[in-house]
Amino acid sequence: MIRADYHVHSEFSSDSSTPMEDMIEKAIELGLERICFTDHMDYDFPVTSTYTFVFEPEDYFRKLAELKGKYEGKIKILRGIELGLQPHLGQRYQQLVNEYPFDFMIGSTHLVRKLDPYLSEYWDGRSKEEGVRMYFEEITQNLITNPCFLINGHLDYMIRYAPDTNKDFTYEKYAESIDTMLQTIIDHGKGIEVNTSGFKYGLSVPHPHTDILKRYRELGGELITIGSDAHKPEHLAFDFDRAEKLLLELGFRYYAVYEEQKPILLPLGK
Repeated sequence: MIRADYHVHSEFSSDSSTPMEDMIEKAIELGLERICFTDHMDYDFPVTSTYTFVFEPEDYFRKLAELKGKYEGKIKILRGIELGLQPHLGQRYQQLVNEYPFDFMIGSTHLVRKLDPYLSEYWDGRSKEEGVRMYFEEITQNLITNPCFLINGHLDYMIRYAPDTNKDFTYEKYAESIDTMLQTIIDHGKGIEVNTSGFKYGLSVPHPHTDILKRYRELGGELITIGSDAHKPEHLAFDFDRAEKLLLELGFRYYAVYEEQKPILLPLGK
């Protein structure tokens, strides 16, 4: 049984209004042993809404220290962050993680050439296949220019928003781009996240798609973390049992949790 959620948002993320305490209380109710807050830090995110996707690190660490003391002995609370990667931000993010003692850093690609696949204009004027391929290629570029994270978040985030992508997505259609991305992840000593928000959004698969998880395993990739990407308490540890069953079927035997940026491998299915 998976007892650690390593992708959790709170009111420190501008797209969530949930107090950290509410997430922690729900995690304890669910029987989780660890919760890692990974609030959004997306420098230079284009202004498309009222969301800024940045927070004040001093306030963040102060609150986490308070809660770690309050809940000591009940649940382990880890200090994480979700970095919104762009090719030009590597040095800036490196300075941030050097300055603050994060336990865990997710690197997520939310933008391609400064456009969010969530928005219809990303898909305007290009085929679905081109838009999907560009996304995988951007992840590869971000891996090269942003060395400051540990795990790649929701590798196929754009699947939620591309027209009917989940209905006809196959590894074979994007094999060259996916293999380059996965091999670069492995070569750079990074891992990937199994993000169960895919199930929450009504997809038949988590992020990344089962085909990508299978290929990652075939290429020798083993390092994975499990995260719900919850922004509300009711989504915490969402469909973790379903994700665990899938991972075991694909041949994975362990998942990772992190403390002080060091991985600890825990068995699946136990």
